[in-house]
Amino acid sequence: MTTKVKGLVERLKDGEDIIVAEGYLFEFERRGYLRAGCFVPEVVLEHPELVKVMHEEFVHAGSDVVEAFTYYAHREKLKVIGRENDLEILNRKALKIAREVANETNTLMAGNISNTTIYEPGNKESEEKVREIFKEQVEWAVEEGADYIIGETYQDGGEAMLALECIKKYGKGTPAVITISPTNDGISYDGVPLEQVARKLEDAGAACVGINCYRGPDTMRPLIQKVRAACKGPIACLPSLYRTNDQVKSMVDFKDHVTGESAYPADMDPYLISRRRVTEFTKELKELGVQYFGLCCGNKAYFTRAMAEALGRKPPASRYSPDMSQHFTNFKDGEHERATRNFYVKT
Repeated sequence: MTTKVKGLVERLKDGEDIIVAEGYLFEFERRGYLRAGCFVPEVVLEHPELVKVMHEEFVHAGSDVVEAFTYYAHREKLKVIGRENDLEILNRKALKIAREVANETNTLMAGNISNTTIYEPGNKESEEKVREIFKEQVEWAVEEGADYIIGETYQDGGEAMLALECIKKYGKGTPAVITISPTNDGISYDGVPLEQVARKLEDAGAACVGINCYRGPDTMRPLIQKVRAACKGPIACLPSLYRTNDQVKSMVDFKDHVTGESAYPADMDPYLISRRRVTEFTKELKELGVQYFGLCCGNKAYFTRAMAEALGRKPPASRYSPDMSQHFTNFKDGEHERATRNFYVKT
């Protein structure tokens, strides 16, 4: 029998931290089950067992939430690859898998709606198409038992607000977490500072608001500080896992250091941050008053474990956290001196 799980809103009201593992898109591309470019989660239909395993990996590493892999599973994206007829079955399958894992692990299950890539401010036809995309995905998420719905990666404040409006209208009371994505100047594409977008979303009824993706910790921090100052309630921060900086503020702007060509999206590995930086940044976010913690593009289970441990937790994966005291180079028994001398490169 499934144990009743404490809800998102109740946890936030009680001052608890929430950890949400994201990053499915890049990780399935890395493993050879998703095409960069269209970025459609066909793996849900073609290898559902692998989607379940990745959910389980993230929970094992410390995630409190199983997020259904419906990012970019909307009508416009499936049209690109000629699979519009699979729209509902893909969404429902992803939601069912997530619900199953959440039930098995006593975690929360979140539905997901994302940026549509067709939103145009002030264009009524565009806005109506976006509403319809959100409406059908929200309704499916509710029918499949989502505990709350994530709307994410919006760079237009207007599209983020449409997402929230649709969750409120069609979500039958399901809470909404809405996160916007950074631009290089910190202003949404429709001309509003991101912290003001976040405050408007909060005032409009989102359970939690914040920022996700594009920027790594070092360039995300100034933005989340502004969001914290602007908002009264719980805030969320889910950076990408790349070493962005003042010269390269977004992960999509990295260049290959040899060819000068764009490193996004297939040659990003050299720019990944370290687990140590995840630990440091998590503690920085905690000090800033963030309650909803997560990791976006570039995430892997060991990064989620590092985040959980930085918050003082010991998820099941902590059993296998590094312990170099067990490495032979640290033995003082006299039997490993030669191996130790030869292990490290002499400088």
